[in-house]
Amino acid sequence: MALLLCTTAFAAPPQSGLDFAKDGSLHFPREYRTWVYLTSGFDMSYQPAMQMGNAHLFDNVFVNPEAYRVFQATGTWPDKTMLVLEERNARSRGSINQTGNFQAAVAGVEVHVKDEARFPGGWGFYSFDGDKPATMIPVTAPCYSCHEEHGAVDTTFVQFYPTLLPIATEKHTLAPTYAKEH
Repeated sequence: MALLLCTTAFAAPPQSGLDFAKDGSLHFPREYRTWVYLTSGFDMSYQPAMQMGNAHLFDNVFVNPEAYRVFQATGTWPDKTMLVLEERNARSRGSINQTGNFQAAVAGVEVHVKDEARFPGGWGFYSFDGDKPATMIPVTAPCYSCHEEHGAVDTTFVQFYPTLLPIATEKHTLAPTYAKEH
């Protein structure tokens, strides 16, 4: 009986921040900075020879708290998961800083949403221009095939989330394609 209740609790978490307009566009998740922080990257690119020039970027990843709790318990993302990738410009000059880089203004926000009823393949990508609603990036965009081929868990790059990769490894939820790469 207790197992059934536990499983039921993870089946449909509340939709923290998930708000679609009637036309299918996604409203900007204004509270994402209060969600669970997963990781930051610096100048990460999935292109072999990306030329950054003098511009550098930090990437910060956040997930809605309900989805995070389910992932901790199961090693998988529940329906209605929202992962927010916040890109921030990097600066090296400012205040007392003498070396290294620190985060500055937001350069872009992208959202990866799991909604199995709404999206073919279960996931959709959105790229925001400010805080205006965003339309879904077409499924023909390379982000979909890249995530499908290289995502460690359920088309997501859990391999870059140091607190979640051990959970997925322990719970045996790593994608076969990822497991073959490593």
